[in-house]
Amino acid sequence: MNKTAILTDSSCDIPQELADKYGIDIMSFHIMLDGVDYLERVSCTNEEFYGLMRKAKGVPSTAAITPLQFCEKYCQYVDEGYTDVVHICINRSGSSTYDNAVIAQGMLREERPEHKMRIHLLDSHTYSMVFGWYVCELARKLRNGAELRHVVREFETQMDKMEIVLGPYSLRQMKKSGRISAAAAFAGELLGLRPIITLIDGKTVVESKVRGDDKVIPAMIDLCKKRTAGVDDFEYIIGHTGIPQAEDLRRACKKAFGQEPLVVFELGGVVSANTGPDTLAIAYTGKLR
Repeated sequence: MNKTAILTDSSCDIPQELADKYGIDIMSFHIMLDGVDYLERVSCTNEEFYGLMRKAKGVPSTAAITPLQFCEKYCQYVDEGYTDVVHICINRSGSSTYDNAVIAQGMLREERPEHKMRIHLLDSHTYSMVFGWYVCELARKLRNGAELRHVVREFETQMDKMEIVLGPYSLRQMKKSGRISAAAAFAGELLGLRPIITLIDGKTVVESKVRGDDKVIPAMIDLCKKRTAGVDDFEYIIGHTGIPQAEDLRRACKKAFGQEPLVVFELGGVVSANTGPDTLAIAYTGKLR
């Protein structure tokens, strides 16, 4: 009889109650801030981490989960009798996590040379609940008896449709992460410009700039509507960093799209370390790429 584990990393931002409900195993990233090492989901809450970033002298950096850590987890699954592991990783082009998991598979063959466990390693091509929500869906379908091969294919197809629009109100972290240039960040802060950014298939593009905080939400929604014109299976989720504008975004999206978001969630430490502690996000089903 098959026994399947669902493994992902803490960039998924899946709330713990959903992870527990669907039996999803989440490995945590380390985040360094002002010389202190924080373990995501363990050392502090999302809200506490936003506060730490706002007060910090420096900006956070993140460390990928190592091949050894993944190998130890895989060995645990082998020893516990799992036949399959569905392992979904943070965007491969933005982190070495996926490649470290590939290395770990080779290490596993040395540590457990007789093992027959199948590892289904998937690149989400994205971040946060943009894939985390659908990891939950994958786990739910498996629990209800769906075929593993079928739900993996469904997940990969869904990821080939997902897009993100970001509206950061502060550019400090975006500059440090390289998502916008230092010159653009300086000019933006000086002139009160806010970039409207897409993250699609692992790539970051500044689509436009608006002047003033009050223009951010309308610009995000306008871009979403343009990119989803003609999409029949449109659905969306909203991410935020605990800022008051999150509720404004939810109401504006409901009015613009005629439907509530599937979920409203907090951006976790790894994601907000790159976007900054004052950010809104809309993720949605776009056209199949």
